[in-house]
Amino acid sequence: MPRPKRIRKMTNPPHFKGFRPIRLPEENNPVIINYEEYESIRLSDFELYSHLEASRIMEISRPTYTRIYESARRKVAQAFVLGKAIVFEGGKVYFDSEWYSCNNCGCWFNHPAKEVEIRNCTLCGSTDIEQYTENTQLNPSEDICICSKCGFEKDHSPGMPCRKEICPACNSQMTRKGTTHQHGMEDRNCNS
Repeated sequence: MPRPKRIRKMTNPPHFKGFRPIRLPEENNPVIINYEEYESIRLSDFELYSHLEASRIMEISRPTYTRIYESARRKVAQAFVLGKAIVFEGGKVYFDSEWYSCNNCGCWFNHPAKEVEIRNCTLCGSTDIEQYTENTQLNPSEDICICSKCGFEKDHSPGMPCRKEICPACNSQMTRKGTTHQHGMEDRNCNS
């Protein structure tokens, strides 16, 4: 059985989904570059770090970093030579940026520009936000799916969005307890 992959650290994901060659018909099989491969190219070719320095930044071994970097460069070369599109997605990574939650609308958002202070929610503009830390206690209602039609509640299944759950009592779509979606559904049910 192979050893599990160590999660690679990234500063932030790319600000775009990929690239496409000019004047070539759109293709259905683009070259997929994982986020850790993108990060290796960014660190070595753009920031000009050595492989040893870059591997420390990504918190992986130098040989692993070199394999990731070589794979990324091969994929870029394949895309250039064959005229294929490049798409950035996937990979075993986590992002090194600060996360916040809005107490007004309930959204979670990250803050990649650490040098700029965050004051407002990016979704609703509220100033009632708090930074997430490892010690932050999550609201226990965040782990419950609720049917806004009949009120049936069940524990949230990790990895399965509540909106994909169907209420066993009335066959309606469920929502996460305490979210704005739940309140909107309750309002619609009261008006009907």
